[in-house]
Amino acid sequence: MTEAVHIEDPTRGRQGASLPSHGTAMRPTPDARHLSNGFEIPTITYSDQPFVVKTDDGAWLCVLTTGSGLEGEPGQHVISTRSMDQGRTWSDPVAVEPPSGVESSYAVLLKTPKGRIYCFYNHNTDNVRWIVADNPPYPEGKCYRVDSLGYFVYKYSDDHGRSWSEQRYPIPVREMEIDRRNPYEGKIRFFWNVGRPFVRHDAAFVSLHKVGGIGNGFFTSSEGVLLKSDNILTEDNPERIRWETLPDGEIGLRTPPGGGPVAEEQSYSLLSDGSVFCIYRTIDGHPTVAYSRDGAHTWTTPEYARYANGRLIKHPRAANFAWRCENGKYLYWYHNHGGKWYEDRNPVWLCGGIEVDSPEGKVIHWSQPEIVLYEDDPFIRMSYPDLVEDGGHYYLTETQKTTGRVHLLDNALVEGLWAQFDPTGSVTQTDCILDWAAGQPDHVQMPKLPEFSRRDPLRTDHGSMDLRTGFTIEMWLSLDSLDAGQILFEKRADQRQGVCVQTTPVGTLEIILNDGMTESRWDCDPGMLTAGMLHHVTIVVDGGPKIITFIVDGVLCDGGEVRMFGWGRFNALLRYVHSRVGKWVTAPGTSTDSSDSVVPTQDQSMEEAAIAPAVVRRLRVYSRALRTSEVISHFKAGVHG
Repeated sequence: MTEAVHIEDPTRGRQGASLPSHGTAMRPTPDARHLSNGFEIPTITYSDQPFVVKTDDGAWLCVLTTGSGLEGEPGQHVISTRSMDQGRTWSDPVAVEPPSGVESSYAVLLKTPKGRIYCFYNHNTDNVRWIVADNPPYPEGKCYRVDSLGYFVYKYSDDHGRSWSEQRYPIPVREMEIDRRNPYEGKIRFFWNVGRPFVRHDAAFVSLHKVGGIGNGFFTSSEGVLLKSDNILTEDNPERIRWETLPDGEIGLRTPPGGGPVAEEQSYSLLSDGSVFCIYRTIDGHPTVAYSRDGAHTWTTPEYARYANGRLIKHPRAANFAWRCENGKYLYWYHNHGGKWYEDRNPVWLCGGIEVDSPEGKVIHWSQPEIVLYEDDPFIRMSYPDLVEDGGHYYLTETQKTTGRVHLLDNALVEGLWAQFDPTGSVTQTDCILDWAAGQPDHVQMPKLPEFSRRDPLRTDHGSMDLRTGFTIEMWLSLDSLDAGQILFEKRADQRQGVCVQTTPVGTLEIILNDGMTESRWDCDPGMLTAGMLHHVTIVVDGGPKIITFIVDGVLCDGGEVRMFGWGRFNALLRYVHSRVGKWVTAPGTSTDSSDSVVPTQDQSMEEAAIAPAVVRRLRVYSRALRTSEVISHFKAGVHG
């Protein structure tokens, strides 16, 4: 087996909160959520859709689309690779289709009870070199990207993915209205797939996304169908496998009535009562959901997805997948903002889901989200994930189109999402550096908050070291009015260095962070606060992804109808939020006669903070970024919790 990039288990520390000694220098603990802390899956240059099944010989079998060029360029083809150590190292890739052939793309895997594995993918069998498209944006109405057309085919492996059948087998897909609307009236079909196959009542279902035309944004209209086989799980002869295209009728899964023309990348989950849940992307700023109670023949009227509290979920034109876990609960990958295009897929957010009874059957209720993956460069886009459970752990695969990776998740983060549905809560004291209650003095002493960065003593250029720390301010408060300029919490020096929480002219609370050189601020969503009411407001300053979140009365702000983002990025150059009075010590391993041998350390002396006693009923400060789930548990515990 060829060895991929090996990273030590990143879940041994969270969010860079501690600074253990590694050798002669203090190094921040790796943040398991950072993209670079995953295990790399080998590809050529382009890397897409790293989807995994566990084989009967104990391996992870991963199928990917790769090539020496960019997405959609000639040479794009499907490969597979195996791992025997949960994605840390991978075997030499095996070509499902050769790079010298026509385009093969966008594969998914299905394992049968006999251990046979089927690989389904696009194949440009007729070697079409250009297709009719809209002009503009395509000059002369010709599009030369030809990876999303042709035939939907499959090969199989009887040796756990070490090799694949020589012959490929096309699936007969029923022509529908969207096919006849394309420029070829269905004689050439446009389609692709990212959805994981599933099994229901001894039949297998494979997803397909039909496309109506090529133009601005590449696909101008789309909808989802399922290809059902009632005998693929037991039939050894691929020539005898039967296929049926669902749903019944002329149209597939589309957006809700009045929605846009794009409804694609359907992700399916089988519920415990046999119902099928589907969630998929749109260009409407929200994902769409639908349920089938009859094996995908018919579906409920599509609706935009909502959290358990009824608030709409926001998501751009990007893959958003839901998976049923072995414990019967669900996880949901998405990007938590109201964009309507392909951008801003960083960070990745994760929700937990549980089944709830409805008059029509089981439905899924979704928790408030957590940040699960991020990259420092906000323009990097990670997507097309898969979930693997192994040995009681949860792993995510993803790609940012050039590198696919496997990420071991923090079980506490995952299980905390489902714990949000517990009726009672509790308050953690871990890393709490201030716990203030009404009746105590309004000026208090508290330790300095963690620094975000400092000079790296191991860098010869004397550059910075990102500590990926954070902190949290939690308040129970009641405002007599929402007038601007009311300071609720303040820990600032004369030069405005420090942190302040105050009301704004639009009736919100904002936090201000200042180190004397750089200032950042963000506020909660408008309409979340009501004068005269007791509210629980928590501000999480997360120095990993450099993101500020507000969680008000157990609801993470997502911008609502007012703004695209409810969470905000703070300046990555922000160093600290305390006055610059620090100790300087000699860096380990350096000479004391060098001016470059001294480095600043966090001064652990106490600083004074002011609290507005007429407004604030309870206030806690933590020297780390609390998880959303922890904050919700605090809210349920109440003001006296």
